[in-house]
Amino acid sequence: MATNLQAYEDYLVKEKNYSPLTVRAYLDDINSFQDYLNQQSISLEEVVYSNIRSWIVVLIEQNISTTSVNRKISALKSFYKFLLKVKQISVNPLLKHKSLKTAKKVQIPFSEKELQDVFSDNDYSNDFEGIRNRLVIELFYTTGIRRAELINLKLNSVNEIQKTIRVVGKRNKERIIPMLDCTLNLLKHYKEQRNHLEVIKDKEMLILSKTGNKVSESFVYRLINDYFSTVSKKEKKSPHVLRHSFATHLLNNGADLNSVKELLGHASLSSTQIYTHSSLAELKKVYQQAHPRSKK
Repeated sequence: MATNLQAYEDYLVKEKNYSPLTVRAYLDDINSFQDYLNQQSISLEEVVYSNIRSWIVVLIEQNISTTSVNRKISALKSFYKFLLKVKQISVNPLLKHKSLKTAKKVQIPFSEKELQDVFSDNDYSNDFEGIRNRLVIELFYTTGIRRAELINLKLNSVNEIQKTIRVVGKRNKERIIPMLDCTLNLLKHYKEQRNHLEVIKDKEMLILSKTGNKVSESFVYRLINDYFSTVSKKEKKSPHVLRHSFATHLLNNGADLNSVKELLGHASLSSTQIYTHSSLAELKKVYQQAHPRSKK
């Protein structure tokens, strides 16, 4: 089985171009299922759907959320498709499985005022760390990039002449995003400070720690959470909420859905449409204020 898992890992990395985090998550979920099977003395290749259904029941009894259960089953689906492809099994036990129904969560973006406040109310020191922290927030809000995309930006990702930034997204898909002058000016200031670091270990990376290393995902999450905690009482304060705010504010101010889709790097419009709920709320507000019949 270890051989199959190694081959599957290579498949995810080399053929599917999944990120290291995604690969680790898939393997963790498969190993979790294997632990359950070991208690039943069943191998992964011998599994039938009733075994998977029993595992789902166990997960639910452990108060694992429906979303997390669906994610685990999605990892298993991918693994069994691979086993079928390499002829390790003849029937996919998950062929007819349907995902558990989940309640759709409406994610609340930061308001435009909260974004104004995070830039004006926080005391950003005029040294490397202060300028870098402000730049990270600017990049998230003015480009809509994902956390992993920001962390993996390189010095040569930015074209200052064309005012664009090249981003490598999911499955190594590249996209070019325009940059605002305010972000470019801050970026130039940051690069001046970056050049004065005593040691730069990850020389090609754009966003660095004060020790000259590439920043981690947890560091970026804490940075966003800490700064927005001073201006927002929203429960969730994360890089993804900033990405959500970027899309929502563009839509609120007249951007069309297809343009926002391209900026976000979504493969289909259905992924982008989750950001329209708050722009619809804004549209209703304008509609109520503007339509003559609303006064009746």
